Amino acid sequence: MDDPFKKLDPKKRAYIIEVAMKEFASYGYADASTNRIVKEAGIGKGMLFYYFKTKEQLYLYLLDYGLTQIETAFLDQIDLSVTDFIKRMQQIAKKKMILFKAHPHLMAFLGTFMLKENQQLNVPTTIQERYQKLIIEGYQKMYQQIDRSLFKADMDADKAMQLIEWSINGYQQMLTARLKAEDFATLDLSSYWDEFYQYLAVLKQAYYKE
Repeated sequence: MDDPFKKLDPKKRAYIIEVAMKEFASYGYADASTNRIVKEAGIGKGMLFYYFKTKEQLYLYLLDYGLTQIETAFLDQIDLSVTDFIKRMQQIAKKKMILFKAHPHLMAFLGTFMLKENQQLNVPTTIQERYQKLIIEGYQKMYQQIDRSLFKADMDADKAMQLIEWSINGYQQMLTARLKAEDFATLDLSSYWDEFYQYLAVLKQAYYKE
């Protein structure tokens, strides 16, 4: 199914993938338009259906591709030897943002596959199980092998970690909303990392021993 597509120039292939993800993320499966995809991607409609016989086949290809990116470019890169929870979360956040720079529409696209409107799709059980497995693996890698002795003595470390996670996720959501109009793939994030590290220092002061 995807052999001819794999033979495309890598940059062209990546652009078609990103355009298609953006379309499905913006409109959902039912209202996504292959006409809009081919127009923005700069290819003929016949070529799109040469690579993917149907819109559903394209969508399933993107699901498989997206899950592979989450697995190989994000989860597999998390260093579990970092046992300081705030440093672990810092590492996770940075790797997530690197992935978003490469695929700015990836997470929004993956979210569409859980929407009720897409239950009409015949999503293979293997993909559904893989999605759930990656979610579980993500949470495990967040909390595995954490040094709880770093937290203040009178503090519930598990609750503190939950609060830190919420704080960092909230910051990331705010930052994503702030940068929505920007070209995220080419944006220089250095100033935002400086701001992020300042917030992490506040969290460390609030939850960790002196």
